[in-house]
Amino acid sequence: MDTGTHIAMGVALGGFATLDPVVQQDPTLFTAVIVGTIIGSHSPDFDTVLKLRNNAVYIRHHRGITHSIPAVIFWGILISSIIYLFVPEVNFLHLWLWTFLAVILHVVVDIPNAYGTQAYRPFTRKWIAHGFISTFDPYIFSLHMIGIIAWILGATPGFTWIMIYFIIVLYYIKRYIDKREIVKIIHEHFEQVEQIATSPTTKQNSWRVAFNTDQHHFVGRVEDGHVEIDDKFHRLPEPENSLFELARTDKNISAFLSFSPIYRWEINMFDDFSEIRFIDLRYRSDGHYPFVAVVQIDDNMRIMNSYTGWVFSEEKLQNKLNMDSNPI
Repeated sequence: MDTGTHIAMGVALGGFATLDPVVQQDPTLFTAVIVGTIIGSHSPDFDTVLKLRNNAVYIRHHRGITHSIPAVIFWGILISSIIYLFVPEVNFLHLWLWTFLAVILHVVVDIPNAYGTQAYRPFTRKWIAHGFISTFDPYIFSLHMIGIIAWILGATPGFTWIMIYFIIVLYYIKRYIDKREIVKIIHEHFEQVEQIATSPTTKQNSWRVAFNTDQHHFVGRVEDGHVEIDDKFHRLPEPENSLFELARTDKNISAFLSFSPIYRWEINMFDDFSEIRFIDLRYRSDGHYPFVAVVQIDDNMRIMNSYTGWVFSEEKLQNKLNMDSNPI
């Protein structure tokens, strides 16, 4: 989820904490818990700082190790311990419990997004992306804002958040059922479907989809149960040659391939270099595919430039390539 929703969920957990008799009887502990749940609800995304290094590091590691099972345990202990240093008179067990729940909630609500997370590490490094809740869902965020405003105006926090989260759970179930129906429709209309990526829009009956068959890549939409194909590409195996082998060793290409499940590739040959592009098909926007990885290799088999990330025009891509040169 987005940062705003994660923080709002931290506030909501602080409201739930008022149902805990120990928290209810200790105002200092309640304040500590509120701080813990707000920080804990955002802590796994502290890896955003990796973007300061480069896109390759960020793409490979964002929502990776910081969302893993060991990290979830670590964040809960670290945050509650730091808070406890400032208020050692509070009950540490209950402070840790609510902070830990905030961290768990963060990871749990990231799993249904299209972006995905490596929440099951260290057991597997597979990206888990169920794709039935948007990274920013206006309905979920609005429900949290309603709950926060009601709490400020004097509503009983425990009852308020129970009611709101009951609605949110029903919403998650609805979205999950919708996604399953979309997958069923695609399998009914296309043969040899191997992989499907879905992403909901703000419209309840409109979804973006990208999927592979044994012969093609398809990109389109599902509107009111009807599949509408926007783009269709022949699915070509990647050449097993020295050019592609070298390309895969580049940090930007490697990061892209470790993250993107549905993509196509293309190669352009110029006078003194070759350019290989890998294009993620999940994020089509106004006929453009903004999430790419590109590598340029000269005739002496040396990597000249490479880049991975979001670009919305050819001019910006070329500027990025020149700026992020990656010689070996």
